[in-house]
Amino acid sequence: MQNRTLLGILCLCLGVLVFSIQDALIKAVAGTYPVSQALLIRAVVALPILLFLVHRDVGLGALASPNWRFLATRSSILFISYCAYYLAIPALPIADAAALFFLAPLLIMTMAGPYLGERVPWQSLVAGAVGLIGVIVMVNPGAGIFEWAALLSLVSAFLYGFSQLMARKIGVTESATTMAFYQNAAYLVGAVAIGATFSATGFTQTGHPSLDFLMRPWVWPSLRDFLMMGACGVIAAVGMILLGQAYRLTPANKAATFEYTGLLWAPLWGFLFFTEIPDSGTVIGALLIVGAGIFALNVGGRSPQAAPANAAAD
Repeated sequence: MQNRTLLGILCLCLGVLVFSIQDALIKAVAGTYPVSQALLIRAVVALPILLFLVHRDVGLGALASPNWRFLATRSSILFISYCAYYLAIPALPIADAAALFFLAPLLIMTMAGPYLGERVPWQSLVAGAVGLIGVIVMVNPGAGIFEWAALLSLVSAFLYGFSQLMARKIGVTESATTMAFYQNAAYLVGAVAIGATFSATGFTQTGHPSLDFLMRPWVWPSLRDFLMMGACGVIAAVGMILLGQAYRLTPANKAATFEYTGLLWAPLWGFLFFTEIPDSGTVIGALLIVGAGIFALNVGGRSPQAAPANAAAD
């Protein structure tokens, strides 16, 4: 059981790292293309990769799952979550958007008990609280964090947290690759629906970065931009599987703290690609987050495991 938990935590940390790269790519194209176009290209590129991985893992027959309604519901929730987060990115520095999004781990830990029946040690709650303090320190009030687009990150955090609890619940019978395929299908259908809706209404520009990213008409991308959006598909395929696997293998209240490692990468990409210079609050907050993660891991090694009824099969 301990090896499964450690493997799940490793998958989660790698998944968060992979997805953080996608955030930078999305921000880079957000001023030229609509979010629906970026999501569609991402989903189309990811589709054959995921089909191959499903075939190698459990066989394509697994896609006709008796749990398809549950899988489709979870995937739709995740589509709305990530779409909201992507719409926040053009209006906020990456570090600020990520800081608000990473309220999700606290939600995951606190809801793991009532939703999954997992026992949540008080030490895990303390670790989550310390991580949350790190988020608050990194926010640096007065630096534009109260821009209304910040609410999009909060909505994204809530929906993401609930979707990962759903992954933990369904992971007993469904593979990470199957969940990733359904999630990608939701991106494909959702992107087409958004693009068709705003094409039909004729709404295009509002002057706000988030709304423009939502409503902007599709344009033919340059090769460089197409490759950037296409890279998101490869990232998505790998990242979705890693995160799905993480929450299959690891009790949600233990895995959730390690979602905070994403806040180590967001300021780095912001600095390297968008000249967003991390301040002292970023450094202090990151140290608090890393400390909380290490503490949670040590607690996980000494405390009783979550109820075995929730454990996912190998």
